[in-house]
Amino acid sequence: MAIQKAAANGITLAYEEIGDPAGRPLLLVNGLGSQMNGWHPEFCDLFAGRGYRVVRFDNRDVGESTHFTQFGLPPFLAASGDEAGSSSPAYLLEDMADDAAGLLDALGMAPAHVLGASMGGMIAQALTIRHGDKVRSLTSIMSTPSRSVGQATPETGAALLLPRPADREAAIEQAVQTFRLISSPGFEFDEQWRRDTVAAAFDRDPDPYGRGRQLFAILRSPDRAPGLANVRVPALVIHGAADQLVQPSGGRATAEAIPGAELMIIEGMGHDLPRAVWGRIVDRVVALTDRADGIGVSTAESA
Repeated sequence: MAIQKAAANGITLAYEEIGDPAGRPLLLVNGLGSQMNGWHPEFCDLFAGRGYRVVRFDNRDVGESTHFTQFGLPPFLAASGDEAGSSSPAYLLEDMADDAAGLLDALGMAPAHVLGASMGGMIAQALTIRHGDKVRSLTSIMSTPSRSVGQATPETGAALLLPRPADREAAIEQAVQTFRLISSPGFEFDEQWRRDTVAAAFDRDPDPYGRGRQLFAILRSPDRAPGLANVRVPALVIHGAADQLVQPSGGRATAEAIPGAELMIIEGMGHDLPRAVWGRIVDRVVALTDRADGIGVSTAESA
């Protein structure tokens, strides 16, 4: 379907729907600097084929959604060695969660099943904490409740701080190499898809600083573990055992914080979603959402 736009939380969000408009609502929330095309269309199709109305969207500050260009580049990125504590971020992850809640309302999807990856997992967590009535189930992938756990290795952390080159080909090459660095060592790296995706992302988003403002939001947002302790919807936490950008302690801490959460650790998976694990992930998410919706549960069991 064509990309559409909706007013949400006082801004505009670009989104795309996949699957039956009358299907079970599933909102996909992407990670740092990633646009909606970061969700592989065939991955989305797997959910659509299982009866879901899938919505993927551009978070604020990337793609065709509202950009906060008036805030420029955070000072800790603009000048090497400057501390982030010297100024305030343009927004927090909580604001991005409110964006997602507004999108669900605008599309008439609430309550929806919510699946977030990396920063998207952080947003999905905050959405569930702040707007629990809009969430049927929560799936948090390769994420963490706090910057104090799951820290990146020095090499991968440094890759996040690299400024995007102004030259198109240089920017694409840098992005591909970063994705290769954080990818799954146990599975094949789909370089051509990544290259095509980052090229398309560059062409539809001229702002080189949006990712930096999102990173500042991550660094300044509060610990979500206390709020996650009050989450009562079914939750699934998925993490790669070989993740070097958000190390597995982040996933374990997320699962420990949410009462009754399931934890799925995938050997050989890094900070991406290799095609070879899609089937396992989709099956676990479908099982989670079935439980949330009472599908396959007897009246006595659900009472």
